[in-house]
Amino acid sequence: MSTAVPPSPARTPARTPAGTAVRTEGATPAPAPAFRPDIEGLRGVAVLAVLGFHAAIPRLTGGYVGVDVFFVISGFLITGLLLSRDIGLLDFAARRARRILPAAAVVLVATALAGGLLLDPLRGTDLARDLLAAAGQYANWRFVGEQTDYLAAGRDPSAVQHFWSLGVENQFYLLWGVLLLGLGRLLPRHRPLVAGLVAAAVGAGSLALCLRWTAQSAALGYFSTATRLWEFAVGAAVALAAKRLAGRRGSALTTGALRVLGWAGGAAVLTAVLRYDRSTPFPGAAALLPVLGAAAVLLAASHGRPPGVLDSGRLLATRPLRAAGRLSYSWYLWHWPVLTIAQARYGPLPWTTALALTAAAALPAWLTGRLVENPLRRGSAAPRRGLAIAAAALTIPLIAGLTLGGGTVRALGSAEAGVTPAGAPAGPELLAPGSRVLTLTPSLARARTDFPPGRDCEIPLAAENSPRCLFGDQESRDRVVLIGDSHAGQWIAGLLPLVEHRHWALEVLVKPGCPLPGLTVRNDVLGRVYTECDRWRENTLARIAAGPAPRLIVMAGLNRYGGQEERSEGWVRTLDALRAVGAPLAYLADTPMPGKDIPTCLAASDGRSDACFFPRASAFEPDPLTDGGLADRYGVRVLDLGPLLCPGTGPDCPAVLDGVLLYRDSGHITNTLATVLAPRLEYGLAPSLRK
Repeated sequence: MSTAVPPSPARTPARTPAGTAVRTEGATPAPAPAFRPDIEGLRGVAVLAVLGFHAAIPRLTGGYVGVDVFFVISGFLITGLLLSRDIGLLDFAARRARRILPAAAVVLVATALAGGLLLDPLRGTDLARDLLAAAGQYANWRFVGEQTDYLAAGRDPSAVQHFWSLGVENQFYLLWGVLLLGLGRLLPRHRPLVAGLVAAAVGAGSLALCLRWTAQSAALGYFSTATRLWEFAVGAAVALAAKRLAGRRGSALTTGALRVLGWAGGAAVLTAVLRYDRSTPFPGAAALLPVLGAAAVLLAASHGRPPGVLDSGRLLATRPLRAAGRLSYSWYLWHWPVLTIAQARYGPLPWTTALALTAAAALPAWLTGRLVENPLRRGSAAPRRGLAIAAAALTIPLIAGLTLGGGTVRALGSAEAGVTPAGAPAGPELLAPGSRVLTLTPSLARARTDFPPGRDCEIPLAAENSPRCLFGDQESRDRVVLIGDSHAGQWIAGLLPLVEHRHWALEVLVKPGCPLPGLTVRNDVLGRVYTECDRWRENTLARIAAGPAPRLIVMAGLNRYGGQEERSEGWVRTLDALRAVGAPLAYLADTPMPGKDIPTCLAASDGRSDACFFPRASAFEPDPLTDGGLADRYGVRVLDLGPLLCPGTGPDCPAVLDGVLLYRDSGHITNTLATVLAPRLEYGLAPSLRK
């Protein structure tokens, strides 16, 4: 999962003379927020951490925590603004739109143009869909869906994936504006109290969801607005505390305590940047360190006096950090498309090249700020003008996304299902004699969605029991059981003729990312140990043992979990349980692993299949059943289609064989191939069927 993190769109308020007050009816005048150079510098630290992380600079493995720093800053600034000015909701929305959307629209349109020119049609199609979500300010929810969809896993990060955080920001602004402005008008004399209660309630609920959802799903915990609101609420709480602290004459003890607080907060943020990495469950409890650290830095300089020589604010107010802070929003918007499009075009980049590209992105960022962002932000503050700018900034990227999508769809051609050729039941050839394929089958437009039937059979990651999932004659007392992970689920179409010809049922028991051998694994989508897998395996084996013995149990799965010894020990535990059932056992050895997105590769090479060969050496792993003697020991019938799909003894394996596209992504075969292989599966497995 790419951890794209945004700079806060909420810029530091313009310089306002100290003591300027804006009167709210029925309320005591509140001082407008004064310019804080340390906040500008803190934004600079945060964006440099994020950019360094995306450029893969060594040691900056936790730079993604910059998002948390920005969210705290946003909550601090926006709450201070709403409490200090008598502003209507439309005026507030217009101000936010004028500040955020124009620069974002420029980057989205430029990304659409670059994607159309530099990306292959498949990546362009994905980008077009993402552009629509980014322009519509709901990119975070799109990426929740994308990264929790196991069948869509393994694709390159989107060139606009970093817009997830902009979606979160804007959703927060909408919620916060409605709550604080609405309740503030109902209780004008108690606006700070109302803001405090709202921040406490929203923050507590959001933090609880953050802890829970991070443990359940890494994507949901990371991208969801609900799991991030507490970070804004912390910033709001600091704004309320700073309001009480500002202007007070503190003792030497208080001054010293604030100084220590500021340096401790900076150390907390730096510790997270240097010590966290991609394996850290995040946000969850780990986010408390950078969030509270940023809050401490903000509070330490809220006394209203210029920072002293020993204050952390003095370091943050230095010119280089302030310059990075001023550029942070546009720089953040530009750097990610530059990096991802370059990687899609030229392959993985060394960190030095990524750093150079990230630095180069500062130029369009500076131009965007100078020509678009600043002129519009400093122009007329009339709400009507701001809303007109918002409408244009939303509409133009939507048109760009639709235009890009239309062009890529035309380039890919039809996504309709073609005629599936007949497969050979045996022998070295994939297709039956006389069967020919005139065009690539399935087409590139269809390849990525050429899934096996019954997607509902592949249960959610959090599920511990499989539903009733039957194919063929569902009323038959005779059944064949297919059990394993998604590499087992890819064989459904291939096994259907075996049961249909006999009027039997095919029972499918599959769980994504869950090895059938008895070993515990970590799931990257969940971001933790996959305990649900262990319980599902236990429940499923017990379920098979409790029912009538099947005619055949077909095992299959990815042969990449753990080490070879772990897999071997795990298979022994599983085979012991299955042998006790008394049904014949068969094993479909894992198919070759390309390790790269084959449809995307073919689209980028104009359909030249030889450009998408992949190394034989990395396509196969030693298999405890076929290479370790376990199949013979337990009487398991093995059907290994590896030599058919990677024929010969050369160094490479093909992506296309006899006109059939073999893989729908970086590791799963197409449903078309499974259908072509059905005669071979029936021929190979029929002798094992229990009489």
